[in-house]
Amino acid sequence: MTAVVAPVRLLFLTRSLNYGGSQRQLVELLTGLLSRNISVAVATFYVGGPFQAELERAGVPIYCLDKKTRWDVFRCVHRLLRLVRQVQPTVLHGYLGAANILAILVKAFCPRVKVVWGVRSTNMELRRYGWLDQMLYWIESRLSRFSDLIIVNSKSGLDYAMRNGFRREKMVVIPNGIDTKRFRPHDGVGQEFRLKHGVGATEKLIGLVGRLDPMKGHETFLRAASFFEKERPSVRFICVGDGPEPYREMLHRFAESLGIQKKTIWLDEYDTIEDLYNTLDVLTSSSSYGEGFPNVIGEAMACGIPCVVTDVGDSKYIVGETGLVVPPNDVEALVTAWRRLMHTEDSVKAVMGKAARERIIQHFRLERLVDDFLNVLKPLGQQN
Repeated sequence: MTAVVAPVRLLFLTRSLNYGGSQRQLVELLTGLLSRNISVAVATFYVGGPFQAELERAGVPIYCLDKKTRWDVFRCVHRLLRLVRQVQPTVLHGYLGAANILAILVKAFCPRVKVVWGVRSTNMELRRYGWLDQMLYWIESRLSRFSDLIIVNSKSGLDYAMRNGFRREKMVVIPNGIDTKRFRPHDGVGQEFRLKHGVGATEKLIGLVGRLDPMKGHETFLRAASFFEKERPSVRFICVGDGPEPYREMLHRFAESLGIQKKTIWLDEYDTIEDLYNTLDVLTSSSSYGEGFPNVIGEAMACGIPCVVTDVGDSKYIVGETGLVVPPNDVEALVTAWRRLMHTEDSVKAVMGKAARERIIQHFRLERLVDDFLNVLKPLGQQN
């Protein structure tokens, strides 16, 4: 582990820097803090990940705890404790469950360090993910009393955490921030994508962006696609996101059984995701549960793309009056919403897109995230 020349004030702890909404928000927050001349660093359980290079280019120090397996806990805690003593941060900020728990364990040995937690989900239906995830969440809720501050990224996430034993007096809501300079309307970027993937100039493109996970509602999306394609053949669908191979194969087989595999484009990732949004006619978030603040909704809205979202987490609050909201797991309602948008005149959709972008700028821009974050941390600094 590289020796530290000068201490940092904020040390973030996260599992990895792989693609994901939470990881993207961490990158946005870190770079935003750097732009304010705030000293930051990040420690990860596992090495690598596509966001690591982005943070390194920005000048964020990155330390890997080299966790070998999910059971390699004691050695990981020892390395983290050694890193905290080297770096001497004012605040150790855990980013999601396991990182939150490890941060509290460090506080027992370094009581002068303030510990902040990040909570970024609502009802995860943990029974779907096995006993270990259920146990870790139970432990996290019981240890929440020892944290100095808990930052939740959604109102629904705060309510859910309270119902499960998290201390209300510790929690504050700071919604995600969207980089509206990066995510903006950009006419013309879709032509190359459409040519590459065989999407006709007159075909409508409906997209779902999110990792391959049951919470994202891909099955609902695909069922709706199979119905909608029958009444409107000039439509294509795209799913962007990676996930476990068995689940990926199951979704592909499911699409094949519905007869829409040839109508559906599957991509593990897309580096210039802002260009992809600008290619879409409709962005759909079909999540069934677990969402807090879905980044993809805010990013697509900032690009002026109309959104259809399920009423999960803060999705309804994010779109406000600028998009369409349907119940989760309701195929018919999803098809009806798509139909309504497709029958809307282009001039009206343009007004919707403009209103969507203005809503993001007004309520969820990246600068506001950084401002709110620094404001809630001020009292912790004053206690030192």
